[in-house]
Amino acid sequence: MRKLAFFLFSLATIACKNDAPATDTQISTQENSAGITVPEGFKAEIYADNLGAGRHLAIGKAGDIYARLAVGEEGKSIVAMRDTNADGKVDITEYFEELAGGTGIKVHNNYLYFSTNEQVFRRAFKGNELVPTGERELVLTLPSQNQHAAKPLAFDVQDSMYVTIGAPSNACQDPDRQPGVVGQDPCPLLETSGGIWKFSASKLNQTFADGKRYATGIRHAVGITYNTKDQKLYAMQHGRDQLHEFWPDIYSEKESSEQPAEEFLRIEPDSDFGWPYCYFDWKKRTKFLNPEYGGNSDSIGRCVNADYPLMGFPGHWAPNALEFYQGNQFPVSYKGGAFIAFHGSWNRAPFPQQGYRVVFVPFSGNDPISGYTSFAAGFAGASDDPSSPADAKYRPCGLAVDQAGALYILDSREGRVWKVTYQA
Repeated sequence: MRKLAFFLFSLATIACKNDAPATDTQISTQENSAGITVPEGFKAEIYADNLGAGRHLAIGKAGDIYARLAVGEEGKSIVAMRDTNADGKVDITEYFEELAGGTGIKVHNNYLYFSTNEQVFRRAFKGNELVPTGERELVLTLPSQNQHAAKPLAFDVQDSMYVTIGAPSNACQDPDRQPGVVGQDPCPLLETSGGIWKFSASKLNQTFADGKRYATGIRHAVGITYNTKDQKLYAMQHGRDQLHEFWPDIYSEKESSEQPAEEFLRIEPDSDFGWPYCYFDWKKRTKFLNPEYGGNSDSIGRCVNADYPLMGFPGHWAPNALEFYQGNQFPVSYKGGAFIAFHGSWNRAPFPQQGYRVVFVPFSGNDPISGYTSFAAGFAGASDDPSSPADAKYRPCGLAVDQAGALYILDSREGRVWKVTYQA
């Protein structure tokens, strides 16, 4: 499987420019009253605003939009939105669910599923209602953790539920995040975290013991999705932090600000992408051994056996949502491709922070065909490269595509939702 993964990775990157597997193809853009730039022919409008700290989005059967909030507004942490007159703006907004905030939210088999950092719940829809009136049911309970605790959700066509269990660690050190501390070997965290687990979507009151580890070696994947076209699970991995801070004799500040890659993963059963032993260098297109395990920025070692990503993006952009486009509204070149929302970095100092954009990766068949385009930008405000996340006006975090083919983007600071349509 690893040789096949590397072959597909090579096909995906062969058309890219320079020495990087994820080159930003420049396209003509236009700014509009919604405050962001999108490609010519597209229109971005403010669908809703000031919802609260948004995380992920979901689309209901009737085209209603559901936003999961990181922090509840007046004690309620899900927002339901409906456009009753088809003018592209929300007319009805309802807050519900007196639960702690969270990230994951999906509509599956006429249920609204949503997660906190430890649990997954669902509520059934009855008819065409905006807020599901079915009783709240507990689907899954997982242990608490102090890092990378978000529980994003994805569902396949066989009624399985996939849940990210991020590793509560940077590189499996003990103590964690300390200069010069070697990594635990083998890493005990991989038994219960650092991957994606598969559960039943219909069984209630599950615990960790009811799940099966579907893939491992993934530090944290906030953006996960199931692609119905090829019936495969995909994810965006957050790469490790602080190479220079902890290993200054090996990595410069500049190298640490750019590496390692944020990885675009196609996940097969039992995939192993190598964390915490390995990281992916997006410039050299190679998995290298982490310094915690004896790496020197150029040694491969055991990483020769790690699965490769489809594509690597510049480090610390923080990919938080992944959505394949199967709609018919956008030009045919978008059909089957992937949108990725980058939340933006916090750890590139003393250099400017980066990310803060939505990119598009075109596919041909089941594989990427080139690099990527920065599809929507300008979220950070006056500068796309703020000195810190606090300086960014907006941070894209959630994505969804409705039945008409419009793309929705959710911000995590003010709770703005943009609706992007094609106007040619």
